[in-house]
Amino acid sequence: MAQLYFYYSAMNAGKSTTLLQSAHNYEERGMRTLLYTPAIDDRGGAHLIHSRIGLTAEAIAFGADYDFHDAVARALQAGAVHCVLIDESQFLTPLQVLQLTQVCDRLGVPVLCYGIRTDFQGEPFEGSKYLLAWADNIIEIKTICRSGKKATMNARLDEHGQRVTEGAQIDIGHHYEAMSRKEFRLEDVSPVSHRRAP
Repeated sequence: MAQLYFYYSAMNAGKSTTLLQSAHNYEERGMRTLLYTPAIDDRGGAHLIHSRIGLTAEAIAFGADYDFHDAVARALQAGAVHCVLIDESQFLTPLQVLQLTQVCDRLGVPVLCYGIRTDFQGEPFEGSKYLLAWADNIIEIKTICRSGKKATMNARLDEHGQRVTEGAQIDIGHHYEAMSRKEFRLEDVSPVSHRRAP
């Protein structure tokens, strides 16, 4: 039975590298894959998935109105699709995550999503929130903070390497640093109302 997977991590943990390796494994065995990347993220080149170690692959760019169920159903008319792989899956809409469950459940095609859970203020991305709720399998790709602890948060930095704590949730082009929650100091940046602990 086809399943929905969510591979998550903090920034710079090798998610795109892992995705590209998974795609290679399928293709090496003569299996057809569909690779997706969000249209808003063109840092590695338009319609490309790019890893920090230099691997790249062409992908289909999706926007907020893209219908994954219809697209995969159309692709199946031309032959078998063995896997759907989605980079930067935090940018999916809730409806698109629902469509991906239908790709698995109705069309029988496994879906592998790769993304981060939270933004620079520790707030969950919509796509990630629904992937965490609905995925059959949730797998953490681990990376470390400069402190040596496991990194789970994503700090946004400006062009001078200074911490940015306000702004739009989605802002492509900034540099990010993976941090442990302690180093991130969630209580200083989160919009959640709270009483500071002594």
